[in-house]
Amino acid sequence: MDYEKIKVEVAVNASIQKVWNYWNQAHHVKQWNNASPDWHTPKAENNVTVGGKFVYTMAAKDGSFSFEFSGVYTAIALNKLIEYKMDDGRSAKIEFIALSKTVQIIETFDAETENTLELQKFGWQAILDNFKQYVENN
Repeated sequence: MDYEKIKVEVAVNASIQKVWNYWNQAHHVKQWNNASPDWHTPKAENNVTVGGKFVYTMAAKDGSFSFEFSGVYTAIALNKLIEYKMDDGRSAKIEFIALSKTVQIIETFDAETENTLELQKFGWQAILDNFKQYVENN
């Protein structure tokens, strides 16, 4: 199936090593992986190796709804690139570009068909912005 691609990006004021660790370590993922303050990630498992799986439980804090976001890594280049295939068959690519004082993160992913492209881009961008805030303030 051909999916429409969506791209979001952010510049994080931190070292590439800090950005990489905070992106991939499960205890950090649980702190930043939400699009709004009324959501959280109570469970995160992450095996950042080619063929390794990730599973994040994303949930409304009021307990009204939750879902698992999961997939398998298809390519890893330390401090540079992560590619994965989601369990629904869609793909995503995350590029980490280390600049002098910042790291540019560019995420490109296949859109799903349930929500509008604008809503999907807004949600993924909100999570990315939350990541930036978490890294820069911790």
